[in-house]
Amino acid sequence: MAQGVLRALHEAGRRVPQDVSVVGFDDLMAEWLWPPLTTVAQDFVTIGRELVSALIEQLDEPDTSVTKRILVPTRLVVRASTGPAR
Repeated sequence: MAQGVLRALHEAGRRVPQDVSVVGFDDLMAEWLWPPLTTVAQDFVTIGRELVSALIEQLDEPDTSVTKRILVPTRLVVRASTGPAR
């Protein structure tokens, strides 16, 4: 989605980050966009492990309804698509 935003801003004559800052989510291929995209990165390995663990737990006890909150830290990866507020 962020790639489309960057393209639309470029087509509208807006400069990133001079006119508009853009931040993405997931950090998938963000460093390869132009300008390189500032993004919120997730730890997909930890997310996968937690999901598999929850699935196995549910399979081991199928009659138990469990709501489990899993918090996985994220981190902000600052690249060239953000600038200071004006």
